[in-house]
Amino acid sequence: MTHHQHPVQPHDNADLIPVRANREPAPRHPLDPLSAEEITAAREVLVEAGLLGEAVRVPMLLPDEPTKTELGAWTPGAPMDRRVDVTLLDTETGAVTEAIVSVSRRVVVSTRAHDPSSAPYGQPQYLFEEYERAADIVKASPEWQAAMARRGLADRAELAFCSPLAPGFVGRADEVGRRVIRSLTFLRDSEDDIPWAHPVEGLIVHVDLIANAVIGIEDEGDVPVPSGHGNYTPEVVGPARSTLKPIEITQPDGPSFRVEGSAVQWENWSMRVDFNAREGLVLHDVRFDGRPVLTRASVPEMVVPYGDTSPTRFWISYFDAGEYLLGKNANHLELGCDCLGVIHYFDGHVADDHGHPMRIPNVVCMHEEDIGILWKHTEQGAVGSHVRRSRRLVVSYFSTIGNYDYGFYWYFTLDGTIRLEAKATGIVFVGAGEPGSTNAHAPEIAPGVFAPVHQHLFSARLDVAVDGEDNRLVEIDAARVPMGDANPFGNAFTWTETPLVSEAAAQRVADTSVARVWEVQSASRTNRLGKPTAYHLVPQPTALLMADPASTVAARAAFATKHLWGTAYDAEERWPAGRYPNAHEGGAGLPAYTADDRPLDGEDIVLWHTFGLTHIPRPEDWPVMPVDHTGFTFSTYGFLDANPALDVPESSQAHAGTDGGCGQGEHCTCG
Repeated sequence: MTHHQHPVQPHDNADLIPVRANREPAPRHPLDPLSAEEITAAREVLVEAGLLGEAVRVPMLLPDEPTKTELGAWTPGAPMDRRVDVTLLDTETGAVTEAIVSVSRRVVVSTRAHDPSSAPYGQPQYLFEEYERAADIVKASPEWQAAMARRGLADRAELAFCSPLAPGFVGRADEVGRRVIRSLTFLRDSEDDIPWAHPVEGLIVHVDLIANAVIGIEDEGDVPVPSGHGNYTPEVVGPARSTLKPIEITQPDGPSFRVEGSAVQWENWSMRVDFNAREGLVLHDVRFDGRPVLTRASVPEMVVPYGDTSPTRFWISYFDAGEYLLGKNANHLELGCDCLGVIHYFDGHVADDHGHPMRIPNVVCMHEEDIGILWKHTEQGAVGSHVRRSRRLVVSYFSTIGNYDYGFYWYFTLDGTIRLEAKATGIVFVGAGEPGSTNAHAPEIAPGVFAPVHQHLFSARLDVAVDGEDNRLVEIDAARVPMGDANPFGNAFTWTETPLVSEAAAQRVADTSVARVWEVQSASRTNRLGKPTAYHLVPQPTALLMADPASTVAARAAFATKHLWGTAYDAEERWPAGRYPNAHEGGAGLPAYTADDRPLDGEDIVLWHTFGLTHIPRPEDWPVMPVDHTGFTFSTYGFLDANPALDVPESSQAHAGTDGGCGQGEHCTCG
């Protein structure tokens, strides 16, 4: 499951629309998303300061969010200092500058140089224009043309797709400290053909994007290009089946949520919806019944490491947020396709390669879903049977990074539970092999088409605030009790509580054999039983990074070697693998953040949770993979004194089509 779908850019920029800044209203809250007006203002300030000249591009532009102190001091209607964090790349020299710009005061607040040529290196995110430029460099090179001719493919070179891919970090002397991209070649039978089905195995071109030159080429082997197609459009598949009857979702009285700007209110939940170019969807100030639960929540990184030893793929370990920008590659969502029901959409604004604002329409979708039974009990006698149906608020977005598509869905339910689900779909990344042969690292999924084993490992960043910023972290395990005086019948079991009082102690691995969860407790508030109010982080079974601990990918994606990291809050610590995982040798992000082993007990703490998928591809994943699901739950545990959903009304369809009962007697009240 990997990358780069078109020779121009990850999704041809089709969903990015230039915007006139003066049509954008000024933000009304410090946590509102960046507007087109603000992005334009940031660009103007940088140009005036001489920092954004003809050769300089903008790999990444993000909000520089207000500090917690600033937020605490702000009152509605008061002026706010809105700032932007910009990474600047000189495409002629490779020099990198980071700038903080106040768009409110129209000044450059600070600048800092980053040297990508010195250890531990690290390049800024790729520009969309670099994908097209890399393809042009490859196709113009005599080395690539000779390799295609040697393979008898010269007549198919014009339609070839030269896929631009992040190089990882493998310590090659001609790459270290340089802005490099690798290119693999796929053939197309026509301009509209899906290229992934026709890999030219063993042909790897290495491009320096500053020198604009090929710096190396590998031409390994002569595996035939698979002849089958990978097309999946209706013109190829044929007429759609007619057996599925329509399902209509209606809310005749409208949705139950209320939206004002970025602020959302739904039943007992409130939050602010934000969007940026790197993380995509961000949630701020998440509260239940007015009480804080999360200060900020996002998925700021994911890594896609491959388990293949071939020269074509051993180096692959994509960081889809840190190298490519999940938000900048987000989709324009469509009613009836991506979302069903009564929908509220939020637009997103990102900067293009030159720093101009671009609008992604309908980038975040919000709606309600019925999700079955909330609670039910049937009691004999006068009480009868009572049923209440559950629903959830869904806040989601989708991002396409080349051949893979990722959906991120935050669910909020009536009982105070939060769930995050990541959905992976799209086209698996493939190579070629002899039909019918066996490859220990890549099963054959279509004749001559081999899909390497790989993982999709996400990192969720949860700035927790369970009844306030002063929290504790405790690991809870179920525990057997040995037979004996304390357990004479052998049936007893209990639980253990292990306080995780420092950053070193809070580096943990999930264990389903003991139903392990991590409890975030308030250090100052208790429930009616005198116990700390709390939430549980409940992991789903997820394999951690399968690469050897001594590998370079393990150094670069150290976050994926633990299911849980706990850190003391620091506004500068945002990225699990560091600000620049592209071509970085490793050690940035969480290993650096936790090096001082800061205390966590009763502190403002941040949880980083690794979850994901380990994919051994199958024929059913071709030519388009059905959605695979992963995620976690953050649920109340003593945060509330009783079930908060007792007052949920019966379903509007209760008793429909019956004589007023549901088979349990006259006192039945089914919902």
